[in-house]
Amino acid sequence: MAMTPEAKVKKVVVTKLREVGAYFFYPVTGGYGASGIPDIVGCYQGNFFGIECKAGKNTPTALQEQNLKKIGVAGGIAVVVNEENMNEVLDLIGATHGSVRKKVEQLS
Repeated sequence: MAMTPEAKVKKVVVTKLREVGAYFFYPVTGGYGASGIPDIVGCYQGNFFGIECKAGKNTPTALQEQNLKKIGVAGGIAVVVNEENMNEVLDLIGATHGSVRKKVEQLS
């Protein structure tokens, strides 16, 4: 079975998060879970992050954008990752600059 373009983005992101030892998980959104939650939620060096993975020209839904903004307002790092920036995900969550906190909002 062929991997979808979005699944390929998720695979790259997860590989990079594992490389630095970040804590992360895929929230369950069906049934009992909340809708619009980022695809990957985690923490690295005390910084909470939410990562929405997209492929091609896909963009976050209004509900996904709302949740990403809430994460940012609460002091977390909220990013949208696609094929163009998936290899920079560690920069986006501040993992390649030691303990320097880097807040990123990339919603479009």
